[in-house]
Amino acid sequence: MMNSNQQMLPQLEQIIRQAANEALLPRFEHIERHFKADGSVVTEADYAMQQRVTTELQQRWPAIPLLGEEMSEAAQQALISDNQRGLWILDPLDGTSNFAAGIPCFSVSLALLIEGEITLGLVYDPLREECFSAISGDGAWLNGEPLQAGSSELPLSKCIAQIDFKRLPAEMAARIASKPLYGSQRSFGSGTLDWCWLAVGRVQLYLHGKQKLWDYSAGQLILREAGGHSCTFEGEPVFRGKLESRSVIAASQATYFEAWREYVVN
Repeated sequence: MMNSNQQMLPQLEQIIRQAANEALLPRFEHIERHFKADGSVVTEADYAMQQRVTTELQQRWPAIPLLGEEMSEAAQQALISDNQRGLWILDPLDGTSNFAAGIPCFSVSLALLIEGEITLGLVYDPLREECFSAISGDGAWLNGEPLQAGSSELPLSKCIAQIDFKRLPAEMAARIASKPLYGSQRSFGSGTLDWCWLAVGRVQLYLHGKQKLWDYSAGQLILREAGGHSCTFEGEPVFRGKLESRSVIAASQATYFEAWREYVVN
């Protein structure tokens, strides 16, 4: 399967790059936002990108179905329950609120699930033309160059932490905000890019209270293959092949991760 993934990856990068350039970028700053039942933002670009990628993937790999964010929950649940043939997991536009507001921070995420394991992941930032990718057991890359997360020599007190305070338990959020272990904090609004910026070492710490399957499927593989570490608040692997949302504690290297995890959960 590794050899198959190595053959797939260049084709997938081409598909996602071209689709984003044609379905997303012309609509950036020129689109109306709408709100789904759960209050999250959706735009015409989300649907256009999902349809474009779905069509392209079905033409090349017709035996592999696709689970996309912009599908009904019932359809998503049926697909995740039967993935023996393989399953694409797609977030066609992560950072839709940013996209609709004209904020230049959004991405596309695609992962391949085989027999309960993510074997390939890709996240593309069309504005920066940065393509992050990984193959399980074979490494991670940024635009084809090997990616290594654990190179920072900063003390923990000088690290940058990406934290989504909105989705943390209130008591945890108040404690972390009032007594920070880190040097400074950011929240960029694209969860899939959060994982990748951690993997490339632009930030060193990460915390999120509730990420959805399409937010973390590709990113957690990219971080792991780059040498980073992650788990849930309960100490479990973030990915476990379920549709449910998951919490995230992550860091770019082991020394940061152990201290960060102990601080967050205690």
